Parts: sequence; C-alpha cells; structure tokens
Amino acid sequence: MAKAPRQARAGDLTALTELARRVSDIYAERFDINRDPTWYLGKMSEELGEVTAAYLKLQGQGRGPGTRRDLEDELGDLLGFVLLFADWQGVDIGAAFERKWGGYLPGD
Repeated sequence: MAKAPRQARAGDLTALTELARRVSDIYAERFDINRDPTWYLGKMSEELGEVTAAYLKLQGQGRGPGTRRDLEDELGDLLGFVLLFADWQGVDIGAAFERKWGGYLPGD
C-alpha cells in the first residue's frame, strides 16, 4: 500500500515542495510538457510577471481591476515554481534561506 503524502502546511517546505512536485507532474502530463531548464526558469519568470501585474492592478496602475486574492494566488504560484526549481537543482531551499538570511542576525 502506498504511503499517503504528507499534508502541506504553511512553513513546512518539505511538504510544500512535495505538493508542488505532485501538481507539476499532473500539469506536465495533462499538457505534454517537457520540464527542461527552459521550462523551470521560464515559469518562474512568468509567475513573477503575474505577481507584478496583480500588484499593479491592485494599486490601480494596471488594466482592469485587481483583488488581494489575485495577488495572493500569484504569489502562491511563484512560490510553487521557486520550490520546484530548487528541488530540480537539488537545493534544500529552507537551509539555503536560513544560511543566507539568518547570517544577518546578530549573534548567528
């Protein structure tokens, strides 16, 4: 019997990465996507653009109305693709974040 996947919780990067991987697998199969280096980098760039567009709309500086939910959803998409890229590269993104950002804290 297959082990049930861990339930993703905010702040649990391992579970969130697994969620992103599972959804990416479904997406790739459904749309016949070859997830190569161009795809990973392109999707991250695309999602950053969508975050920018959602924010500008929310501020009244884009075409059409924007909502807070749109911005949140696009940030979620961007995080998903950052997690996928890190996973694809074999990077422990949580450890990298703690090392990079934690190094600025006094006494660390």
